Amino acid sequence: MESFNHHSSFDVKINNLKVQFDDFVALNNINVNIKAGEFFTLLGPSGCGKTTLLRSIAGFNKISNGNILIGGKNISILQPWERNLGFVFQNYALWPTMTVFENISYGLKVRKLPKDKIISKVLDIMRLVKLEDYASAYPSSLSGGMQQRTALARALVIDPPILLLDEPLSNLDAKLRILLRNEIRQIQKRLSITALYVTHDQEEALDISDTIAVMNEGEIIQVGYPRQIYKDPNSSFVADFLGKANFIKGKALSKNEFKISDNITIKANFKNDIDINKINYCFIRPEDVKICNKDNSIISATIIEISFLGNLHRYLVKIFDEQFITIETNESHKINESIYINFLPTIGFEKIEISNNNEINN
Repeated sequence: MESFNHHSSFDVKINNLKVQFDDFVALNNINVNIKAGEFFTLLGPSGCGKTTLLRSIAGFNKISNGNILIGGKNISILQPWERNLGFVFQNYALWPTMTVFENISYGLKVRKLPKDKIISKVLDIMRLVKLEDYASAYPSSLSGGMQQRTALARALVIDPPILLLDEPLSNLDAKLRILLRNEIRQIQKRLSITALYVTHDQEEALDISDTIAVMNEGEIIQVGYPRQIYKDPNSSFVADFLGKANFIKGKALSKNEFKISDNITIKANFKNDIDINKINYCFIRPEDVKICNKDNSIISATIIEISFLGNLHRYLVKIFDEQFITIETNESHKINESIYINFLPTIGFEKIEISNNNEINN
């Protein structure tokens, strides 16, 4: 196989990919096109198949059907080491008896590069990931963040056509995660390398991705830009998994109206190609429920619970006998207080699949 030109970005095409372990279908009919130079994130709950997909691209899992193309070349038939992909593992997988320099240079030594070339490349990459002062340190003496930087440098130093990252920040504290994910993003952009990133952290995915694929039960449910997936989910699963979601029971009257009680109708924005007769839930984000004065309101609500989140308040409010919704606002209110609310136009679903523990009354 001809070698990749490492000064280019590469696209990735996954066609009809299936991975089966005995009777268990881990991935079913995966079709994805990832643009060259894109930061592409696989997002979903534990066990949804995202790591299996990443490991299949790397060659660690045998595929049952389909193929994987990188830069137009079919890599499905190659052994993992022949694919030359950069892989950053969740647990870093550093050699404990090797220094930072030796860990990073390992892949280059295996590829039998000249010693002066190895030293030059390793020093360059160490500067890029801010490790130049730690060349002779051992992994056990490093913080989690430094270990992760070492793992990232080791993956990048071999000039891979694409970079694969499997929940690389999940072992770090919240503040360091934010710092490092932004660094990873900056490095990826600077190198113009195509990156596939696995996470179950919705905020992380929204923050750093060019494109997100939401996965569940071995299938890709929706692919889109972060804003598109957040604002216009194609299923109740995606709506509920990505951020907080309110689902309000009712009945669609038209593409623009949703009736939530005998005398209350809210504005809707239902898609043209769906059967409005089947829609019995509307979906609305907590920040799209607006607290307002009585004259501009549609409905009154009572505050049941308050969570203070620093930059905003999250209120659980009761709107009907058995209907509760969440509101997020920087306004300050008290428990048991009555408020008036209005809704921004909402979208609808015919059935609800719940993925986490949002306050929903079916």
